[in-house]
Amino acid sequence: MHAGARPAAAADITPEPAPGPARRTTAPRFLHAARTTSVQTRKARRQWAAVVALTLLLCVQIVLADRARLATQATWRPLVMALCGAFRCDVPTWREPTAFTMLSRDVRPILGQPGTLQAQATFRNDARWAQAWPVILLTLKDADGRTLGARALQPDDYLPQDERGVPIGPGQSAQMAVRIREPSANVVAFSFDFR
Repeated sequence: MHAGARPAAAADITPEPAPGPARRTTAPRFLHAARTTSVQTRKARRQWAAVVALTLLLCVQIVLADRARLATQATWRPLVMALCGAFRCDVPTWREPTAFTMLSRDVRPILGQPGTLQAQATFRNDARWAQAWPVILLTLKDADGRTLGARALQPDDYLPQDERGVPIGPGQSAQMAVRIREPSANVVAFSFDFR
């Protein structure tokens, strides 16, 4: 360098940034919102499906818990029977005494056994479902229609031993015959009623 000469200006050199982590390019914000909305929608659908499933399960539990009462109603009985078929629970036997039809009946004295009457009847179950055997109320009356005696015949009184636990099917006919004591010699009329 010459004396009196100015030093040359130092070249402006800007240092390069130090190498760091690579910068990621990000998707536009509206794409993030769409992805988030899609995830939230799927989550909401799963929650609603769980709510519907739990509600149905609760309804099934209510029907099964109250099946004894609901099975006595013609509108609910098919549903209760279907659910109990699937879950293997017992359905109470149908009871509809008015659905029994008397086909024939007779009360007469037994020869050689004074004071004893033979009561016979044939009846049919006209209900839609099998039902419990009826209690048959036999009433004996005199010529003026006054009741001389009555007896409620339980199924055990008129059914054979092997048929006692089995209900009477829809459309099934049955016969019964029992011996009863004559309450008075004035018996001239009788009636059978189902209970």
